[in-house]
Amino acid sequence: MFKNYQEMKEKARTLGKVKMSVAVAHDRDVLKAVKMALDEGITDPILVGNGPVIREMMAEMGLPEDIEVLHEEDDARAALEAVKLVSGGKADILMKGLVNTSVFMRAVLDKEYGLRTGRLLSHLAVFETPGSDRLLFHSDGGINVAPDLEQKKEILINALLALKEMGLEKPNVAVLTANEKVSDKMPATVDAAELVRMNNEGVFPVPCVVEGPIALDVAVDPHAAEHKGITSEISGKVDLVLLPNIEAGNIMGKTLIYFGNSKMAGIVLGTTHPVVLASRAETAEGKLNSIAMAALAYKRN
Repeated sequence: MFKNYQEMKEKARTLGKVKMSVAVAHDRDVLKAVKMALDEGITDPILVGNGPVIREMMAEMGLPEDIEVLHEEDDARAALEAVKLVSGGKADILMKGLVNTSVFMRAVLDKEYGLRTGRLLSHLAVFETPGSDRLLFHSDGGINVAPDLEQKKEILINALLALKEMGLEKPNVAVLTANEKVSDKMPATVDAAELVRMNNEGVFPVPCVVEGPIALDVAVDPHAAEHKGITSEISGKVDLVLLPNIEAGNIMGKTLIYFGNSKMAGIVLGTTHPVVLASRAETAEGKLNSIAMAALAYKRN
């Protein structure tokens, strides 16, 4: 398990550079993150966007002149060109630059050139929190609004496949709910119990320990589990939390950031290749952490 983002970046560096296609790259924070990833030995970039502006910014930042730059001033066409580099085998991961998310995702899902697999798309976030001895992954707080049981199963499969590529051999998964009792009045608890049953029957493609329904306090604090009289194999050792809906994910993520001083990175899964979907307002360091995450999640074999 990774303790922090530094360990994640070090692991990505040991695996060798991946080729990264950047959609609408004419932005200083984007290019700063690109330079950091290049300097860290994580990626080699191909930059798509306003060529003259990109070249000018590259010179200011000291990026190598031999980086490939594809000129396209229109955001939608630039996003599609960046996607085509990945679907055409010229790049391994895709990064969103200074482009609206809806425009970017239309290119990702383009019927002719996009990165569709037929699987459900989901978001995998990871948080580094001061005082914690490990990074905490969570899904899905960014794409699926109110997933049903089948969608939760697919979200979990997406996350497990990515974590396997990152080197987590048998992740501990907490299927979060408000309490630990299964009740028809709380559908999330019923879904959690079903996901545990599925794992016990070997449904998931990656070995893992799945517990649920389980509340957040029990998942993260063995003392809470002991106090409640709950026996848990994963309490205090959770790698991934599976969220009941997008509101829970959004609130949990923002609570970690604004009250816990956490740092977040995230990628989109369910596509043929990992997709970095950092906010345009995200810092260069935050974008770098997401790039490292995508590089680790990329299936090399």
